[in-house]
Amino acid sequence: MNDHHIASAFDRDLEDIQAQIMKMGGLVERAILDAADCLVARDEEKAEEIRRQDKAIDALEELINAESATLIALRAPTAIDLRLILSVLKIAGNLERIGDYAKNMAKRTSVLVQLQTIDEANISLKRMARDVALMLKDALDAYIRRDAALALDVIERDREIDQLYNALFREFLTFMMEDPRNITACMHLHFIAKNTERMGDHVTAIAEQTVYLVTGEKPDEARDKQDLTSTDPRVSGV
Repeated sequence: MNDHHIASAFDRDLEDIQAQIMKMGGLVERAILDAADCLVARDEEKAEEIRRQDKAIDALEELINAESATLIALRAPTAIDLRLILSVLKIAGNLERIGDYAKNMAKRTSVLVQLQTIDEANISLKRMARDVALMLKDALDAYIRRDAALALDVIERDREIDQLYNALFREFLTFMMEDPRNITACMHLHFIAKNTERMGDHVTAIAEQTVYLVTGEKPDEARDKQDLTSTDPRVSGV
């Protein structure tokens, strides 16, 4: 078997794996948006469907891991190709975690249906989730196109997600202080907001993989997190 044939086979196998990554990314993006929708609509049936669909996301991660391991074993990739395969594995892992957070949002929706509605917070959470889903779409586009500039833009946009989370955190404190009957609902909504903020962190990690692939270096400096809630003296009361 000549080197050209081996290289062609490697490229085909890698394309197959990257197609699975994009399929997985599409499912995760849909899960984020659907989870936000069912939170606002208080739709228990849709929430349960999102929880079931997470199994498909998990199955794709397992498939990508298995195919990547086979590719490494059979094709003996060069250092550059190996870096590409390892980036695929990291991206798949980040997508799986985002899917878990979307599933958790749907799970809490089933509880929130039984509690007092806080419409303002639901609308803000939907906006936050929508922004994360758009970041994810752009991060995956940047990966496929090897667009470091778009990936860096995604990384920068995560600051906005942190700021939205900080604003929501303070809203929840206000709601709880104004009416103790809001406490349980706000606790669940806070966990949803925090999980959405963490989705943004995982999207950022995907974008960082693209920057590394294109430039050979990770982004210049670790990005300062804008989550200020850990320094809020009222946080212990949540």
